Amino acid sequence: MPFNFDIEKSDSATNARAAIFHTEHGDIPTPIFMPVGTVGSVKAVHQAELRNDIDAKIILGNTYHLYLRPGMETLVAAGGLHRFMNWERPILTDSGGFQVFSLADSRKIKEEGCTFKSHIDGSRHTFTPENVIGIQRQIGSDIMMAFDECPPGESPYDYAKKSMELTHRWLDRCVQRYNETEPLYGHEQALFPIVQGCKYSDLRSRSAHHAAEKNAYGYAIGGLAVGEPTEVMYQMIEVVNEILPKDRPRYLMGVGTPANILEAIERGVDMFDCVMPTRNGRNGMLFTWNGTVNIKNKKWERCFEPIDPTSTAEADRVYTYAYLHHLIKAEELLGLQIASIHNLTFYLNLVRTARRHIIEGDFASWKASVIGNLMRRI
Repeated sequence: MPFNFDIEKSDSATNARAAIFHTEHGDIPTPIFMPVGTVGSVKAVHQAELRNDIDAKIILGNTYHLYLRPGMETLVAAGGLHRFMNWERPILTDSGGFQVFSLADSRKIKEEGCTFKSHIDGSRHTFTPENVIGIQRQIGSDIMMAFDECPPGESPYDYAKKSMELTHRWLDRCVQRYNETEPLYGHEQALFPIVQGCKYSDLRSRSAHHAAEKNAYGYAIGGLAVGEPTEVMYQMIEVVNEILPKDRPRYLMGVGTPANILEAIERGVDMFDCVMPTRNGRNGMLFTWNGTVNIKNKKWERCFEPIDPTSTAEADRVYTYAYLHHLIKAEELLGLQIASIHNLTFYLNLVRTARRHIIEGDFASWKASVIGNLMRRI
């Protein structure tokens, strides 16, 4: 198999596990956090910093955005996204389903697929399960996501059921097209089904069973952290992970805070992505082991301590809270860069530390000792 998932240690007190997901662009130690590089760029962060300071093992791109700009002709001419952006490590691409369906006023869903207007120039386009697989073949990502509909978190049961059933039919078509086509750039690509079902346990169970039948290299849990209460999200993770194969990676899409990530790891999730580290960083929020910091607050104006003297990121060691406070207040681009690097470094350190404690056998007690501080605002 081109994609092996080797579980190194399972926590005896929880469902957490430490594993290695092998791909042709490198091994991914899990649990893992994937920085979001929507358009072939992690905002405000250079690829060299992603490699050397943050040490991101895998990043995420987005099919919808890359399809619209720079477009498939450019990416194919470049030899795929890896070469285009000079990134030799693994890439996962979302199918674009979440972005398309967030365009509620400018899209139309049919059995065939979804027609939508570009947010760039208003031009009309159609995504189907078949052409989304084709687009991801042209992008060349290591992990491709099936095309799905992502309903709002508070959707009524009948709508959630109808949406899930459409997602299942689209998944069947995605799998067929995936099996009919070949990679374009000499490396294998995995297709992950996405489990939907909103906040309803019976729908989540049905969707997980349908996905598991595909015998995929890994599986994604979608449609969470979209408006439902946090406890409901955790309950749905538990329902789904009881059904998905234990020997394949599980990816919780678009989640979330440091506390969310630890809770999901405890419930058996292996992979995460979220725009929060970079988006919140650009707005002056820093994540730390002592809680979240609003660097815009006046209390940091004359704090001349380094942001994190123990960090692997040089920016954390050489720049102070006071300097970052000044940059963010002055709307200097360097401030956005430093804050983004800090937050991504923290998130990667969070999952690495969780992984180490799983291997050492004390994950549950370690999590209990840190999660309160992670949820604080300093």
